[in-house]
Amino acid sequence: MASSRRASWRSVFPLVLLTVGAAYALGSWNWCGTWEERAPVLLSQVKASGSLRAGAAKVALNPPFPVVVAGYAPPRAEAKEADPPLHARAVVLEVGGSRVGVVSLELLFVTDSVTARVRELARSSGLEDVLVLATHTHSSLGGYDPRLVSQLVGTGRFREDSLEAIATAASSALQQAAASLTDVTLELGETQKPKFVYARSGGSESDGMLRRMVLRGAAAPVAELLFFAAHPTMVPRQRTYVDPDYPGRLSSLRESEGSGVTMLLQGTVGNVSVAFSEGQGMERVSAFARALAAAAGEVPLSPVGSDVRLALVRTEVSMPRPDASRLVPSLTRAAGDNLLCGSSERVAEVDALVLGPLQLVTVPGEPTVDAGAELVRRTGASGVLGLAGGYVGYVEAPSLVRAERGESRRQYFGPTLLEQLGAAAELAARTAGFTR
Repeated sequence: MASSRRASWRSVFPLVLLTVGAAYALGSWNWCGTWEERAPVLLSQVKASGSLRAGAAKVALNPPFPVVVAGYAPPRAEAKEADPPLHARAVVLEVGGSRVGVVSLELLFVTDSVTARVRELARSSGLEDVLVLATHTHSSLGGYDPRLVSQLVGTGRFREDSLEAIATAASSALQQAAASLTDVTLELGETQKPKFVYARSGGSESDGMLRRMVLRGAAAPVAELLFFAAHPTMVPRQRTYVDPDYPGRLSSLRESEGSGVTMLLQGTVGNVSVAFSEGQGMERVSAFARALAAAAGEVPLSPVGSDVRLALVRTEVSMPRPDASRLVPSLTRAAGDNLLCGSSERVAEVDALVLGPLQLVTVPGEPTVDAGAELVRRTGASGVLGLAGGYVGYVEAPSLVRAERGESRRQYFGPTLLEQLGAAAELAARTAGFTR
């Protein structure tokens, strides 16, 4: 009997070996093809100066429960409710008859398809263009990204109703904001909170910059925009609720204190995590939100003159060929490249936003502190916003990518990624009229 099984195995073994070899050869074949590289191109521009009007709105983002909790590789929790609720927040800005929107979603990231759908729905509100961003919450709903790699490592199985729920909330927020336009003044201030953050994977440390922008109406603030950078990964991974993490709690706290609709916009978040030890579990999340809300309220503000510059410029750049060399073992490098190629966009959007003296470059991913510093050097920007208008993954400085340090082990592209995005950022900044 035993000899019969051995004989059977010997007869099957060559077939198994041949099958495995064929699968390896097939996976190692170059399915990526040639990725054409070209100079960045201008997609759109809105530019104006004069008196400023603004409107703002906060709308519930209602997931089609039950939904997967996005943010990490499997196993992922499934949620049947939100605690606390998720929101879409929007600010509409109008100068000289030109009207643009900024919408912040309590999501892990936004995709090209989410951005395109939001812009399509926003046309009815008379907006010339819209900037769509995510808070980078690692405990929100998933299912809205059809790309295979994203479904595998972050957002779970794609569902059209998840995408539509997100776009509907964003569109509703923009419509309500546009309907509430009123004359406002602009106030700006900043402080640094380096003890709130730390560099989790090498590279330069964050200075903990916290910028505060207030759009103040005749009777009260219309909106408050807070610019900060730290990964919202405080909520425990297997919690069976969708949750906005510290950004949502921060915004709600500030709103309850009369700040107007408050949105947190992530900066160079790529290698930055929260450094806060007060409390455990969910109490730690709430405690950090309270500490950050208090810090925001203490930021001194300076008024900007009545003649306000507004610009939103969008550019498009071709992406370099994906590079899995730092993500997978060398024997599976080709297969890894093929998987990334099938899930990566061949173009990406890089934008520039000007409001008064504030000049911002936006990146469709997670720029690190070093990557952000390079973009600021090249463009003269006041700062860099991440998680805007799409998602290409991490963006690390080329020197760290070549050395396989920092966040390069999470970057889907080779060391030329920042160069490509930087060229687009320069075009956007130049067109928007950045001053140094």
